[in-house]
Amino acid sequence: MRGLELSRRFYLEAVRPILECRFPRLEHAAALIGNGSEVLGFDDEVSADHHWGPRVQLFLRDLAPAADVHETLADELPVEFGGYPTSFAPPDERGTRLLVAVERGPVAHRVETLDLRAYLRELIGVNPLEGFGVVDWLVTPSQRLLEVTAGEVFADPVGDLTRVRELLAWYPHDVWLVAMAGHWRQIAELEHLCGRAASRGDELGSRVIAASLVRELMRLGLLQERRYPPYPKWVGTAYAQLGRSEAHALERALSASAWPEREDALVEAYEAVARRHAELAVTEPVEPTVRRFWNRPFRVLFADRFVDALLAAVSDRKLAAAASAGTIDAVSSNVHVLTRPPLWRALANLYDRA
Repeated sequence: MRGLELSRRFYLEAVRPILECRFPRLEHAAALIGNGSEVLGFDDEVSADHHWGPRVQLFLRDLAPAADVHETLADELPVEFGGYPTSFAPPDERGTRLLVAVERGPVAHRVETLDLRAYLRELIGVNPLEGFGVVDWLVTPSQRLLEVTAGEVFADPVGDLTRVRELLAWYPHDVWLVAMAGHWRQIAELEHLCGRAASRGDELGSRVIAASLVRELMRLGLLQERRYPPYPKWVGTAYAQLGRSEAHALERALSASAWPEREDALVEAYEAVARRHAELAVTEPVEPTVRRFWNRPFRVLFADRFVDALLAAVSDRKLAAAASAGTIDAVSSNVHVLTRPPLWRALANLYDRA
């Protein structure tokens, strides 16, 4: 059973009946969002080696009864649900909690009682119900936007969690254009270097640059399909779900043993992504074919043409000027930064004119 289905059933069949009986007036939303491969639907048998199992988040309007809720669930939840233990071992030296079978309760369950506003501030640095401006969009990594909007809400009679997910479901139009421009800019900076490195006999360097180009094309492909790119572990999995025409070309670019084959594959991918840009109809037309890099024998798209077209289409001219490098995902790939809201929010001054 996939983790999201397990958690849904766990709430509906095990947790909610206890709440309705013991806490009939408890106002709460129930969900599985945030961290975890199961939230994205990417979990497999390996995922069960950390934090995976019957779990659910309860977002309470008032945390006063949280301790009583936790204790009651510990006493009354079954020791097993859906073929899995409901009890988790204490955190190990890495902070990991694994399922552990017990013969009788109370169980060390993972039904979390949370305050929605505090949870959101911890996850993305701000509470969107109090406002989420242009700079917030620019500095919040796409992985964190995905974590808020993926997964599933099992119950939300108050509606606050649903409103947050609707607010963050996708970038505002101008920010979407800026996000795509950032990855086109990365391609523009690298596309001519791949052949140059190969021409000097530096096959390793050429392959490294090709890998960077493939990464940017994949992230751009996700953005073109209005999908938040996840962090590196799941980019390939998420991208494969798109069924994009250039996918095989990207694989050939990475597996090519020599530059001519690598260039052919990259050219095919460039032009496919460029044609998809045209289909979006969000800018003035940009000719989607490659050409020689000035007088050098390398074929490039001159991807800066797409950057210019996208930024010209941004209706907020202050935003276009302030965010010409793109969102934070085009500025940094440092996971330490992208997983810590105080660090990424400190980069807001990059966009202080937006």
